[in-house]
Amino acid sequence: MPLLVCIVGPTAIGKTRMGIQLAQAFQTEILSADSRQFFKEMTLGTAVPSEEELTAVKHHFIQNKSILESYSVGDFERDALALLKKLFQKHDIVVMVGGSGLYVDAVVKGLDEFPEVASEVREQLNETLKKEGLAPLQKELSEVDPKYFQKVDIQNPQRVIRALEVYRSSGKPFSSFRKAKKNHRFFDTLYIGLEAERAVVYDRINVRVDKMMSEGLLDEAKGLLAHKSVNALQTVGYRELFEYLEGRCSLEEAVEEIKKNTRRFSKRQGTWFRKNPEIRWFHYTAPVSEIKTYIQKTLTQPSG
Repeated sequence: MPLLVCIVGPTAIGKTRMGIQLAQAFQTEILSADSRQFFKEMTLGTAVPSEEELTAVKHHFIQNKSILESYSVGDFERDALALLKKLFQKHDIVVMVGGSGLYVDAVVKGLDEFPEVASEVREQLNETLKKEGLAPLQKELSEVDPKYFQKVDIQNPQRVIRALEVYRSSGKPFSSFRKAKKNHRFFDTLYIGLEAERAVVYDRINVRVDKMMSEGLLDEAKGLLAHKSVNALQTVGYRELFEYLEGRCSLEEAVEEIKKNTRRFSKRQGTWFRKNPEIRWFHYTAPVSEIKTYIQKTLTQPSG
């Protein structure tokens, strides 16, 4: 069977670089499973690969949508599987890179089947968000579904509301609908995880945020302020600068919040991926030759 190699790990760990090196080594293409890099209006704040990186290897699902378009994880699952069918006709291996665990899982395992949600439940939750902010919704989720609360990006209103609408509609926690059994796929999967000491990850995050700011993230956020309520912009790096642009904090405070919230996001990514026993972890400084050898050994083993 063809092989999908998934490069996962926390933000700023070097997944893009490793993905490109492996894709070059195996002469193949890359799928991005980073849910923030789909949107063409968001470049600096989502650490989209550079022009040089994008030309080094063919990438898919990078800046292919507008923030004004609705694009769900279910849409991504459908589109990614359709593309993989085509790519596996000419490649034995395809590389998928991303820190969005839900999007990686959607492609590899399939989405969970959740109950129908009444429209009035969604409207009530959105009304609470509009009038009282995210805090009361976060509190409710922590009480009714602590298991999912530990995993989800609680700064993302869309994810919090989704979990609560399932709970309010069914009376069962969102986490109880998340299945362990994965769907049958037409490819084998190999997970490669990149890791580093927490202090190293946090330092790399700080350096990345400073670089984003020096390259013009504030101007990018200014241009998007009029659309700040769209789901795509409920994202670390933009939310904090919108707060500054609307006079609720200083620029220095906004930048510190970006760093702090990115560290929190990184910690949640770690929690998500650490629960997957199939991931083979490598130190982020591991040479590509070591990982390439590991993949080649896997290719010579019979499929399970």
